[in-house]
Amino acid sequence: MFLGVDIGSSSSKAVLINPLGEIVGQKAIQMGTGTVGAKSVEQALLEETGVKRSDVLFAVVTGYGRMTYPGCDLQITEISCHAAGVCFSLPGTRTIVDIGGQDAKVIRVDQAGRVVNFGMNEKCAAGTGRFLEVMARVLGCRIGELSALAGKSQNTVKISSVCTVFAESEVISQLAAGAKIEDVAKGAHNSVATRVAGMCNRIGVEEAVAMTGGVALNQDMVKSMAAALSVPICVPESPQTIGALGAAHFAREKYGRL
Repeated sequence: MFLGVDIGSSSSKAVLINPLGEIVGQKAIQMGTGTVGAKSVEQALLEETGVKRSDVLFAVVTGYGRMTYPGCDLQITEISCHAAGVCFSLPGTRTIVDIGGQDAKVIRVDQAGRVVNFGMNEKCAAGTGRFLEVMARVLGCRIGELSALAGKSQNTVKISSVCTVFAESEVISQLAAGAKIEDVAKGAHNSVATRVAGMCNRIGVEEAVAMTGGVALNQDMVKSMAAALSVPICVPESPQTIGALGAAHFAREKYGRL
């Protein structure tokens, strides 16, 4: 077996593939860098699949916390691993929009899946899952309820602040003025989409476009992103584990060269 582990800022993911490149199992838990997340997700995946650690021929770790995890044979950047994971899941993809807990990435790849350009927002919570978490808290709902809530919007409220702290204050004022929570939720999605679309335009958008990361599980957020880019967006079956899948394929490739 070949193992890929992706240690993000707020979650850890792991994927096992067999020598044919087929997925044997995949797992994600909400514990990221600086926690026992990486070890926990690896152990949970092995237990669920019945695979012994000794059966893993090669393991690759990627993500924000990759340099802190000694349990793998090689570290590879998340840019390369996301590109590889998407190209295996959705062949023909040329642009990847990855929105995670505390960063957002735009990656453009060529026909062979090689990275030709990329950009990353990792210094500001705006345009990331963290922004949506703050908005959900202000609206009094769980992060998983934002999509359905925003889908009910009839009169979207625009959130003009680009800073998460200021946007929080702005939303509180809008709610106090009588704005409906579903309209504010839709405004939050549009705010993230607009910010990430700006990065996409700087990198260059080429179809087909795919969206990955935990935020891609939010269907209304995907709709807002597609509207902001004026292109259809595909989402892989398990968008949160794409980086780990790419890492697993790199593990298979690297072992084959030994």
